[in-house]
Amino acid sequence: AHNLLGTSVFLAPEHKVVLSTDADAARELGREKVGFYLDLSNYVNNWKRLGFTDADVAKPGSDKLIDAVVAHGTADAVAARLTEHLDSGADHVTIQVLGGWDKLIPTLTELAGPLGLTAAH
Repeated sequence: AHNLLGTSVFLAPEHKVVLSTDADAARELGREKVGFYLDLSNYVNNWKRLGFTDADVAKPGSDKLIDAVVAHGTADAVAARLTEHLDSGADHVTIQVLGGWDKLIPTLTELAGPLGLTAAH
């Protein structure tokens, strides 16, 4: 994106996360949130430009699409997915924790170590 937009633009993608090694459960949570975006033509068209098919972006969203927009697995696996954005030139990555408010602090706490973050960050 920086190649297209230039370096003066602050690039901050958002990524949904679920700390769970149960892929089916993580995808179910992901589909609850992603379903909203599947009704928005700008998101659907962008996903198609990125190579997703009509079948991928049809409700409820294919496993391939959900896995692309919802990082799930262990804290190390999710941290690696988030770091891919930074390695690709993002300036910041916003994390949307799925699964309820009670998951927010535990998820962020668990991700802090693999992401190399401390309380000072």
